[in-house]
Amino acid sequence: MSTLKPASGDALQMRRQAFAQLAEVPAEVEWFANLDNERTRRAYQGDLKEFMAFSGLSSPDEFRLVARAHVLAWRADLEQRGLSGASIRRKLAALSSMFEYLCERNAVTHNPVKGVKRPKVDTYEGKTPALADGQARQLLDAPDAKTLKGKRDRAILAVLLFHGLRRAELCSLDVADIQERRGVTHLRIQGKGGKLRYLPLHPAAADRIKAYLDQAGHGQAQNAPLFRALRNATSDGRLSDQGVYANVVRHYGRQLGLDALPLFGPHAMRATAATNALENGADIAKVQEWLGHANIQTTRIYDRRQSRPEDSPTFKVAY
Repeated sequence: MSTLKPASGDALQMRRQAFAQLAEVPAEVEWFANLDNERTRRAYQGDLKEFMAFSGLSSPDEFRLVARAHVLAWRADLEQRGLSGASIRRKLAALSSMFEYLCERNAVTHNPVKGVKRPKVDTYEGKTPALADGQARQLLDAPDAKTLKGKRDRAILAVLLFHGLRRAELCSLDVADIQERRGVTHLRIQGKGGKLRYLPLHPAAADRIKAYLDQAGHGQAQNAPLFRALRNATSDGRLSDQGVYANVVRHYGRQLGLDALPLFGPHAMRATAATNALENGADIAKVQEWLGHANIQTTRIYDRRQSRPEDSPTFKVAY
């Protein structure tokens, strides 16, 4: 384990006396309270605890002693452990976010994470497979329509494939998020960064949700999670991210042989929905808003209309 005693001499040692006039470092819970997204809060909390353990920090006020050298040493350790670029970037982002907060509170003088190079991350958006229409239909109909689990899973797959939701967005849905707006039923989606968007509910998904709620019996409980776990539930009974991945998408994908596709998972449902909408004439700017993308370039990754196999010159060759 690394400690806060740098090996390169006193120049790297931050002395407590230099901070006599600074405010006390707030308890970390105060910083975490400002993170609206529960999933982000959980991940960041783990990242901060990991950094504290690596650097030998025993209390929040010792963040004053952290120098850039400690951050560089932690990044090197993460790389040696073989963590992905995305994971390392997130951990550094968590540490940087916390230091920015402490700077604003005049608890530290600077953010030691600034200037620390973060690894490049390959985007998997464009590599994620979009299912063919026939494959999507097979997946939608794979769960047993007579059991509670089957009805729940049919509704989940319909919400994913007809609306292009992120897995976390689906899991955070409550019954109250099914709302009437201007005479049309919508889903209220809590997206990244706490951004809200409203998506018209597809009739096929609406039918499946109703069938599920009728049997599950919590359709009138407005504050209840829309999709409940049948076992290994979270504290409020909500189906977890991992449950959607392993027990729904991968489970039925395996039955149909779709799990052989590279990167097959819930994000493939999102890629399928976006690709299908674009191929059927949806405006790309509206698809951007529909998916909750901040940048339209991310949406363009799903626009495969110029590379459809049926349009290839291969099929123009004739002898």
